[in-house]
Amino acid sequence: RLTGQDSRRGTFNQRHAVWVDGLDGREHVPLQHLRDPQGPFGLFDTALSEAAPLGFEYGYSRDSPETLVLWEAQFGDFANGAQVIIDQFVVAGEDKWGLLSGLVLLLPHGYEGQGPEHSSARVERFLDLAGEDNIQVCQPSTAAQYFHLLRRQAMRRWRKPLIVLTPKGMLRAPAACSPFDDLTRGRFRPLLPDDASAAGEEVDRVLLCSGKIAHELGAERARRKDRRTAILRLEQFYPFPADDLRAALGRYAGAREIVWVQEEPGNMGALDFVRPRLQPLCGGRHIMTVKRSESASPATGSARAHLLEQEALVALAFARTGA
Repeated sequence: RLTGQDSRRGTFNQRHAVWVDGLDGREHVPLQHLRDPQGPFGLFDTALSEAAPLGFEYGYSRDSPETLVLWEAQFGDFANGAQVIIDQFVVAGEDKWGLLSGLVLLLPHGYEGQGPEHSSARVERFLDLAGEDNIQVCQPSTAAQYFHLLRRQAMRRWRKPLIVLTPKGMLRAPAACSPFDDLTRGRFRPLLPDDASAAGEEVDRVLLCSGKIAHELGAERARRKDRRTAILRLEQFYPFPADDLRAALGRYAGAREIVWVQEEPGNMGALDFVRPRLQPLCGGRHIMTVKRSESASPATGSARAHLLEQEALVALAFARTGA
């Protein structure tokens, strides 16, 4: 069950969810015709509102726990209109009343030059609200990871709300595509290792990041022909995959520089959540950070300024100390 603002016409994450005959207006929903028999698939547009639809879907997930229930915001920022539902029910319902919910929040999140109201799902808010394994906060960077994340949510025996952060630009980004075999095999991985860098002993710098910035860093590394920099993608913020990260960093014991890279300003994003959890895993190595300057708003309103900021961000990620 998927609801959201314009979800049927596929403006956002769900492309071509409903096909409409331009001549007679008849509708066809492909996911309702995968095989016979199959489970029901419901897709509904909602009003340009957040609190009421999210509250309804939270209740639906409670009454129908066997259903994968998803609510999609036009932009991640729009979840602020439903903050009372998130604070009072989604993140605290289990602790306050013992009420389980597997509700999924799909929040487009990423810095793509569309201005301060269309950039940030405020990941820092959700991470501040995370405790006692109450929610899952994930930022998948490929189609296969997104698929396996939703499949995991549906197949798990227990129910926890899932917050999914994905930028709209990755709908059309070749780097985010996955081969068919990646969809039919494997599982969701909270941390994606780096298979493109040099052998572990040759790497002297490790970039840790999440979301679409990983693809931009990968493109810059290829442009520079830099084999000494490894890029690790944190696909799940909470629960924090400490064991996976410890093992991945262990491959690069000789790396002197560990860098957390994020698109968000320094007072936003996952920085304050990740750094204290990352430091004990680094074997005494200092963690450096690359981020935008602290800001009162999530992003600039100028597309040109955004591009300049993004170029500087990526360049700084590869600027070695003493270089």
